[in-house]
Amino acid sequence: MLVLGIETSCDETAVGIVEDRLTLHANVIASQTDLHAPYGGVVPEVAARAHLEQLLPTIDRALVQSGARLSDVDAIAVTHGPGLVGALLVGVSAAKGLALAHDLPLLGVNHLRAHVEVAQLEYGDLTPPLVALVVSGGHTSIVVMDEDGTFRQLGSTIDDAAGEAFDKIARFIGLPFPGGPEIDKLAWGGDPSAYAFPRAMQHDGSYDMSLSGLKTAVVRELRRLEAAGQEPDLADVAASFQEAIVDVQLEKTLAAAAAEDIDQVVLAGGVAANSRLRQRFAAACETNGQRLVVPSIPLCTDNGAMVAASGSNLLAAGSSAGIDLAVDPNLPLAG
Repeated sequence: MLVLGIETSCDETAVGIVEDRLTLHANVIASQTDLHAPYGGVVPEVAARAHLEQLLPTIDRALVQSGARLSDVDAIAVTHGPGLVGALLVGVSAAKGLALAHDLPLLGVNHLRAHVEVAQLEYGDLTPPLVALVVSGGHTSIVVMDEDGTFRQLGSTIDDAAGEAFDKIARFIGLPFPGGPEIDKLAWGGDPSAYAFPRAMQHDGSYDMSLSGLKTAVVRELRRLEAAGQEPDLADVAASFQEAIVDVQLEKTLAAAAAEDIDQVVLAGGVAANSRLRQRFAAACETNGQRLVVPSIPLCTDNGAMVAASGSNLLAAGSSAGIDLAVDPNLPLAG
């Protein structure tokens, strides 16, 4: 069964084609980074308009890359939430049109679940139970996939998502958008212990996280140094800021895995591409004897392959959406 997946939840116009749930044939992304870079962040209206222009050519490119024709496709999967409402509407509208025109099943995919399930393209079937840290520009949460395939949320950020924090600090210190990869690169030349930035809620016994105070602490320290006429080592700042985020996420995720007696840990979402996060989780899971599942970097960031993979699972389970499929910008992963 061949599933075509459409992803337009934020600023990437992406299309993937997956066969029989586990085999990836195409993964094409039309990036909007250059469009949003002058604004230092994603502008929803600009993103929606770009999706309108780029989606059909991106579908064509994915079909060419896969060597398939639209008549070979067995179902259309599309992200219907969470995300930016205007951007989601472009993808869902296009998916409905394709499904109607070619008499194909329509599959409504949860963007966050797709971030987890994309790992099956590289690791094979994900056998629950598992604990997942889902980290991106708009979402940071710790969830459990139970034996029946449903998700339970154990904790989440109470303010800023990790990706949002990375972008804001990157912008403050003059790095280009998107800020997460730029912080990661800069941090490689820095000392992660140079600044004692706070780790909010690290030992509070919950699985929730808070990053707003960390951002404030970084800004205050930079302003203090500026007022004192001192030049900060931005590599040290980046490394110390990044380490604070990683420390909390690592400790909370592994604590959740221990409490749930689960030995399989998944990293998912765009921030899972962060090299320090991957490095620290790999070392800790090896020490603990836990299996770490983390997709390759191209499959961490928003992509169509993850939507096609998640849609393939829905199709295999006999689930499909009606033509009245609605977008839900706040669609939860659990519950």
